[in-house]
Amino acid sequence: MAYTTIDDPTIYFNTLTYTGNGSSGRSVTGVGFQPDWVWIKNRGSSGDHALHDVVRGATNRLKSNNGNTESTQAEGVQSFDSDGFTLGDAGNYNGSSGTYVSWNWKAGTSFSNSAGYNGADLASSGSYNRTAGFSIVTFTGNATADQQVYHGLNSVPKWMVLKNRTNSNGESWCVYHVDVGNTKKLTLNTTATPSTDVEFWQDTTPTSTVFTVGRQDAVNGSGNTHVVYCFSEVQGYSKFGTYRGTSSSTNGSYTWLGFKPAWVMMKRTDSADWWGIHDNGRSTFNPNAPHLEADSSGSEGNGPEMDFLSNGFKMRNTNAGMNNSSGTYVYMAFAESPFVNSNGIPNNAE
Repeated sequence: MAYTTIDDPTIYFNTLTYTGNGSSGRSVTGVGFQPDWVWIKNRGSSGDHALHDVVRGATNRLKSNNGNTESTQAEGVQSFDSDGFTLGDAGNYNGSSGTYVSWNWKAGTSFSNSAGYNGADLASSGSYNRTAGFSIVTFTGNATADQQVYHGLNSVPKWMVLKNRTNSNGESWCVYHVDVGNTKKLTLNTTATPSTDVEFWQDTTPTSTVFTVGRQDAVNGSGNTHVVYCFSEVQGYSKFGTYRGTSSSTNGSYTWLGFKPAWVMMKRTDSADWWGIHDNGRSTFNPNAPHLEADSSGSEGNGPEMDFLSNGFKMRNTNAGMNNSSGTYVYMAFAESPFVNSNGIPNNAE
């Protein structure tokens, strides 16, 4: 059996950096594919994160750093194109001389199913890429406990991010992570530690066909539309797990992934701390220092540092948010290249 089915991860996920020009209708290219989920952040100054996807429609914006409902931003992302996207002149996207990063994922196969399909209680629609283990799902809630939603992956999601798009009471970005479990409430737009809450995931682990939501407005508001980004684990391309810190900058915590990472986000789970993001687009050498936080509108910081290695990542800091000796952390990671390709040859072999 081949080690990986994805020798070139950049055809499913890619980080792109660019400089704004302040002009509406600006074409940004170099992604390498038509992106279906685009997450943009102004690096050089404070500004909201901007999340757009092909299922909700290009101009519909959500923000990872707050729980606001979906809004239309005509001068944000205007279209998804064959090698990138088109932008308006909004400052959080394309301000003159501003510096930006975009994280881009590919789905690609549309679906729409009524209630009852594969045992789902609620109708859902969206787009999936089963090779890369990624789907974008939308559904309308009914405020009823123990509701199953079809996700399209044909594999078990290990990481999911769910947002109520239309109800201001559903303020949280609701996160499921396999190592936090199905009994906990974890929110992307806050630094809060996970707390017990049966009404998020109904104490039910996702299956290869459906995930389960409770009756809270945040996950299943009556008559509200919701979006969910679902990821299953693909060897050599994506991994979702946990690590312990060491409080050492010289011998920091090392996490094996089985690939050289392109993007890593981590969150401390035993105390309140931020969601830190590092990638290979803003830093092309070690230590990888440029740091953004999914829960904050703040500009990019220089550190805390980590190394992107051929088969994982290693902490090079003593920051409590990433590498405290008493800390437990969850991570989400996507690959630049697998450590061993589909022919069984290490990619660092001479």
